[in-house]
Amino acid sequence: MAGRDEEAAAARVDPTVPHSARRYNYWLEGKDNFAVDRESADAIAKAFPAIRTAARENRAFLRRAVRFLAAEKGVRQFLDIGTGLPTANNVHEVAQAISPESRIVYVDNDPLVLVHARALLTSSAAGATAYIDADLRKPEKILRDPAVQDMLDFTSPIALMLVAILHFIPDGEDPYAIVERLVGALPAGSYLVLSHATFDPLPPETVAALNATNQNSSPPFVPRPRAQVARFFEGLELVEPGIVSVADWRAEDEPTPRPAPADVAWYGAVAATTPTA
Repeated sequence: MAGRDEEAAAARVDPTVPHSARRYNYWLEGKDNFAVDRESADAIAKAFPAIRTAARENRAFLRRAVRFLAAEKGVRQFLDIGTGLPTANNVHEVAQAISPESRIVYVDNDPLVLVHARALLTSSAAGATAYIDADLRKPEKILRDPAVQDMLDFTSPIALMLVAILHFIPDGEDPYAIVERLVGALPAGSYLVLSHATFDPLPPETVAALNATNQNSSPPFVPRPRAQVARFFEGLELVEPGIVSVADWRAEDEPTPRPAPADVAWYGAVAATTPTA
């Protein structure tokens, strides 16, 4: 079955249309992208030259958040939506290095991600991983998917990972309702991990250049100010240090000096779905 799924996914790959996962892969110096992805990525980099730094810092935030939840909060289950192409320090690698029995379900809608994920996102013997081909815009489909239901125990805490994905959901598609539905399905003691692009720390000329580039970008992105990012955490308990630059979230062990917010332009935070002791 998996082989047929991969063949079907490969047939859906369109090298003429850029995709955010492949663009992100290019910024991380990966090889799983097409000329159209690189062209789109380079246009953004021309407007915001620090984008590679931002992508690396966002990835490091994911690593630190998973390590924190696995090592300090005892979380053993992760639902990672908007996985992207496999690279170093994937969620299962970080979690299972701490607790080999950890279980991870990856979700993405890029068929190229499906092909690579099935081949590369292999679990430890004690734990398990699964990949489903689905879109964040359809949370009910994700929650009802047999892989999600079979792999994750909805009576034990789950970490919902929404890292660098919500800024591709425009307001007209109600991203807040999507997050509310997903968080509402989580059991007590769960966590939300979220990062989101913002223009808050950027100078006006950079914002103008990015807006001009975004008009021709596919897919376009929707940067949000801090107050709008905070809305995703309504009713949740933010973990210290709250909503900050992804470069600064629990980064005490990272090399210094840390990148300035204007060189990252991404907020990151982790929140508990129920009050913690």
